[in-house]
Amino acid sequence: MKRTNDVIEEQFQTFQILDEEGNVVNEEAMPELSDDELKELMTRMVYTRILDQRSIALNRQGRLGFYAPTAGQEASQLGTQFALEKEDFILPGYRDVPQLIWHGLPLYKAFLFSRGHYEGNQFPEGVNAFSPQIIIGAQYVQAAGVALGMKRRKKNAVAITYTGDGGTSQGDFYEGINFAGAFGAPAIFVVQNNYFAISTPVEKQTAAKTLAQKAVAAGIEGIQVDGMDVLAVYAATKEARERAVKGEGPTLIETLTYRYGPHTMAGDDPTRYRTEDLDSEWEKKDPLVRFRKFLEAKGIWSEEEENEVIERAKEEIKVAIKEADNVPKQKVTDLINPALFIT
Repeated sequence: MKRTNDVIEEQFQTFQILDEEGNVVNEEAMPELSDDELKELMTRMVYTRILDQRSIALNRQGRLGFYAPTAGQEASQLGTQFALEKEDFILPGYRDVPQLIWHGLPLYKAFLFSRGHYEGNQFPEGVNAFSPQIIIGAQYVQAAGVALGMKRRKKNAVAITYTGDGGTSQGDFYEGINFAGAFGAPAIFVVQNNYFAISTPVEKQTAAKTLAQKAVAAGIEGIQVDGMDVLAVYAATKEARERAVKGEGPTLIETLTYRYGPHTMAGDDPTRYRTEDLDSEWEKKDPLVRFRKFLEAKGIWSEEEENEVIERAKEEIKVAIKEADNVPKQKVTDLINPALFIT
């Protein structure tokens, strides 16, 4: 007789569409995306990689404050966001600024958030999102509440939230998915499993073989996805959204991914807990390389097009940081003026 854990774990095989060489290995699961949409998805990934590189440089120059690197997690972050509609609500963690930018947050405001300026938390009308959450896992409880509010208002929309593998050890994680499951709230809970939280290996976080299986206890859908495969991430999120707006409840999506840089730029040294061999192994799975090979094989992407995206990103980042520089410096009195935080 099989143990219960073994039976559960067999249900959560990793969902994948593209292999490491960009070959389609799951034709039936291919999402219906036009060539223009595929190119837009690649454009966003390339742009975000450049944004990460420039943000790290700006942080080292003292021109940005808190920054959590994103390189390696583009497929996980942007594949989920690309499946959303404008009316959907994003509740991000502190590494999830790229999703906010592609959901409509002006780039200069993202820089102001990094600097701790209150204007970095004032989002334009129509950008449905919370500011990035610093408290680990707190956004899961908030997402459950936002999703329930959408359900009661009969909104045709979902709330999506993100945390890392370390976040699944927080009480808020369980409370959020359980509450959403109990009330059938239209929520999507994304766990970006980059295996180390800050520096603690995932196998020391939990005895479970997958994080997706934690959905079982909450009575909600769960799926484990190759988080370096942007098409698989997109397809899983798209299906989760469709289920949610139909009233079929929330979904927990575990994306298997990897951050190439440190946890944050605040002194973390990943060489103390990750090996060069492990880094090299994951670099072979790079989401940009994989998707680039797929698009080039289709004849819809070129080196010239990618270079154009890179140059545009560099120029727009330069303009945005200057715009952030021109915003009046924050005063102590601004921090205790509640009127400034009501938009």
